Amino acid sequence: MIADAEKPTIGGLIGDSPAMQNVYRMTRKVAPTSATVLLTGETGTGKELIARALHELSPRASGPFIRVNCGALSESLLESELFGHTRGAFTSAVENRTGRFEAAHGGTIFLDEINSVSYQLQVKLLRVLQEHEFERVGDTRTIRVDVRVIAATNVDLQDEITSGNFREDLFYRLNVIPIFLPPLRERENDIAELVRFFAWRYSQANRIPSGEVDAEAIRYLEQYEWPGNVRELQNYVERALVLSEDGRITADLLPTHVRGLAPQRIGRRGSDDLAEICSQLVSRKLAETTEDSSDSWNYVMNFVEKELILQVLRQSQGVQTRTATRLGINRNTLHKKIEDHQLGDEAR
Repeated sequence: MIADAEKPTIGGLIGDSPAMQNVYRMTRKVAPTSATVLLTGETGTGKELIARALHELSPRASGPFIRVNCGALSESLLESELFGHTRGAFTSAVENRTGRFEAAHGGTIFLDEINSVSYQLQVKLLRVLQEHEFERVGDTRTIRVDVRVIAATNVDLQDEITSGNFREDLFYRLNVIPIFLPPLRERENDIAELVRFFAWRYSQANRIPSGEVDAEAIRYLEQYEWPGNVRELQNYVERALVLSEDGRITADLLPTHVRGLAPQRIGRRGSDDLAEICSQLVSRKLAETTEDSSDSWNYVMNFVEKELILQVLRQSQGVQTRTATRLGINRNTLHKKIEDHQLGDEAR
């Protein structure tokens, strides 16, 4: 069921729409070089698969491929993770530790969610890109590395530069070769092939004999907007297959919002939904507040901010990077607001 060698696909990616053929061509052209690559596109579009393909098609394929999710760690932990630390550099540093850049020597390092890196740490990243050297946290010894850097982001870094959250010089160092991964809603002709591939994969994994998909189910899936892109499609296909009686995916096994029987969830294009939530929260709280003063207004706005962050956190399953993207704020700003509003239990 995996694409034939004659098809213009790479890296386990499925689909040969014109948009994806451009991605394949660029990946093959760039892979043999050591040029830095910046992968852009919405969450779930396959950026890590392209990063792995760039590594495996390069002369560095025999070396390590090291992935770092920059959005999953705080600033201090991320610095130690990337560059390592020496014993005694901080309270919990009981022994020397090799960082990810060191571990990737001779290979490739993939920096996912590069937009989440703090402004201060970006300076150190810029030096690695320019000079290929760094120091471990708590050490003065300079370490030189031979590493190819591939970065990925699901936000517009130009907007981050404008808002003062991302260094312009680092952006130009990363953006040597930009590759854009199109969202699934722009790849309608690929959906049927993707669905059948995932149905085959999960029928094998779960020992379900059939893995067939009805034409009606395909039609609904092709009409859906896919805010979660391929990752969302993958989850719905697996769910439908597991819930099926005979291994056949029928339309009634799809979520109601995919079939148009319920509103679609908030996705990357849900700014109107967030505005409506804000409006409702403000109206409700103002109606409860009898005093007409700046203190009352500040109280209302503080309440609205807390409730909005809480709702989007829950819709994002506690993932702070996704929450920050939907709210249109920097992840560090979101982290501070979570602390201010004591919402730590909702974030993981």
